[in-house]
This record gives sequence, C-alpha cells and structure tokens, in this order.
Amino acid sequence: MKAEADPNLIVYFNGQYVPISEARVGILTHALHYGTGVFEGIRAHWDEGAQELFVLRPIEHYERWKQNCGILGIHVPKTAEELCLITEELMRRNNLRTNVYVRPLAYKSAQRIGVVPDDQDAFTIVALPFGEYLQHTEKGLHAGVSSWRRIDDNAIPARGKICGAYANSALASEEVRRSGFDEAILLNESGHVAEGATCNLFMARKGKLITPSVTDNVLEGITRDSVMELARRELGLDIVERSIDRSELYICDELFLTGTAVGIAPVVRVDNRPVKDAEIGPIARRLQQLYFEATHGHMAAYSKWLRPVYRTVPTAQALRTEMSVA
Repeated sequence: MKAEADPNLIVYFNGQYVPISEARVGILTHALHYGTGVFEGIRAHWDEGAQELFVLRPIEHYERWKQNCGILGIHVPKTAEELCLITEELMRRNNLRTNVYVRPLAYKSAQRIGVVPDDQDAFTIVALPFGEYLQHTEKGLHAGVSSWRRIDDNAIPARGKICGAYANSALASEEVRRSGFDEAILLNESGHVAEGATCNLFMARKGKLITPSVTDNVLEGITRDSVMELARRELGLDIVERSIDRSELYICDELFLTGTAVGIAPVVRVDNRPVKDAEIGPIARRLQQLYFEATHGHMAAYSKWLRPVYRTVPTAQALRTEMSVA
C-alpha cells in the first residue's frame, strides 16, 4: 500500500504541531544526502465495537528507536513516555478512527555538504491512516529470493532502522516485483535466510516454529517478539532461533512474514515452488486470528501491549508534559 498523506494532516515537526504541508526540510539536509536518519514504525488498530484506537507497544518502539538513534549519534530529547503522549495527541488532533501507521524519524539536520556528521539533530512524528501494506495477504504471498544480499552488521547494522540501509530493501523489492513476486526474501552474506525486505521471517517445520537469530543480520522486531509470545503462550509451540538454509524454504510446512506494517503475512509460494500445499497453514491462520484479537483489545492477557487513544484521561503530570511539548 502507498499511503498518501492529506496536506491538512497535523504532524509533529520542530517541536510543534503543524500541517504536513508546512513541515519541510532543506535540500542540503545531511540525512537527505547521506542517509543519516533513523526511523521507527508503530501501528494503532481501530476497534469498531469499542470505538477505540489502540496503539501497539509504543513504549517498546520508542525505546528501540532511541537506542538505534544512538548508533548514528542522534539525540532525541524526549523520553519514551513523552513521545507516546505526542503520538496520542497527534491521533486525537487528526481525529483518526481507522487503522493507523506512525512514522517517527530522527535525522542529522545540518544544511551542508560533507559526509562527517555533527551534533545538529532533529526529529518528527507522523501518524496517518494506513490499511494493508502488502497485497494478496488474504490468499498468501508469492515470495522470491533476491540476488541482493542483506547488509551486514559490520557495514550498516540491520538491527536499527537506519534510513540509508533501506536502499538495500528497495533494491531487493524492485528486483523481485519486476519478476512477478509479491515480496523479497534476502539472504545474508553467509548465504543463510535473513528476512523479507521490510519484515521478519518465520518457518514451521516438524511442529516447531523457526526464525533466524538476531545475529543473522535481522531487525530485532517487536512484532516478531509479539508473535513468539503468542505462539508459545496460546499455541504451546517451541520457538527455535537459528540460521535457516535457503533450501529449507522449499521443504518447510509453513512460512510467514511479520512486521509492524504487514502484521502476519503468510507465504504460500517461494521462487515458484509451493510451500507444502500452497495454502495458508493452520499455524499462520491461527496466529493471524490471535494477533488481531490481541491488538484490538479483545484479549485481557495482552492489554499490557496497548495504549487507548480516546479513553485515556491524562493525569496532571501528563497534561503538563503535553503542554511542554506542544
């Protein structure tokens, strides 16, 4: 899905809430030329029955974002809690009552030529309506293994959403889609499976759920972690984190991708080969159902993951914080 923003959408930019049409950076911005930015992706799900918008694990997302900003020496001068309050206020100001994608972005903001970064940093947060990221998820995806290798931790760390690193994802995505596939799967430099172009990967074999280790140059995904908790707690599955050979993708029982934007996206074909019987498998199907229920506030055990936007009554301290960041 391509999410085009309404020009009247209110965003958080340079410490203020402004229309997105007024949020602009200069053409010499360091991050634009050298990829020196770090972004994050956060989902909020609208539940029609509750008339509520639930933000999914925002504290964990903002903590990860701030940590990953440190890789590039970018300082975000707000706590994770303050960032959550800004995000919730954005949704209320825009009266968002649908599924939402939140994009925080911190970046090197100096207006100059020269690759060496300095301490001029800025950040912005955008929250916009967002539906399905990948098409054909209801029938299962047809994935292709890209010839582009996943970036290595000693080159550009994959565990952080570093802007410049996503040229790697763009090249892989463009290559496989020109070949008729829905999504790319990348191998790392050792030849093992890493992840999709923008999402983590899980494989079911012999009753176990297997996913590449975080040392295989993959994002330390929060959706990945959520799916692992659901699989263990609700399905009683063993989770194995290990390297995966490419050929295992051709003989596994099930295969699916996970991520903030995609949720849980089953893969039914890889490189023109069927995964099992080329149908969405029972594990992926059940996890999709559980993930939907948990993220829409229907499972009390996972209410810890959620922050309601419209039911929140700010405390006096929270109100003071909101005033200070407005």
